[in-house]
Amino acid sequence: MYGKHLFIAAAAAAAISASFAWAAEQAAPAPAAEYKYKSPQLKRAELDALLAKPESLLVIDVRRPDELTAIGGLPVYLSIQAKDLESNLAYIPRERVIVTVSNHAGRAGAAADLLVSRGFNVAGAVGAQNYEAEGGALTKVAPPAPAPKSADAK
Repeated sequence: MYGKHLFIAAAAAAAISASFAWAAEQAAPAPAAEYKYKSPQLKRAELDALLAKPESLLVIDVRRPDELTAIGGLPVYLSIQAKDLESNLAYIPRERVIVTVSNHAGRAGAAADLLVSRGFNVAGAVGAQNYEAEGGALTKVAPPAPAPKSADAK
């Protein structure tokens, strides 16, 4: 009888240990995707140097609005989602140096390459979360509260 209880306890300990190992694997962050674009991926110091000259810079954030509110962004930017960029090229000023922004620079890199191919002056692409991880400060944008329903609305 003692042997049977010892076996059950050992099996339970092994199962718990395996569960912790599995949980640790699941909690580990996925490795960042390799940056594969022609436009340079900017580091915090490079972006900060560009941000110091706002009169000649245009930041285009290609993320969705929900990503901007959840993660944050730079204090001033033109918001054009990646899927809409090509159809909005006519609205982008050509006299400014452009930096594109996404979460980890993947979509920003693709957007930067598109803009370069269309003749825009692009300094590079940056990931907002990468920038923050390097010590840069992001501006958090809270969505507006819903308007209260009036008593007349039914």
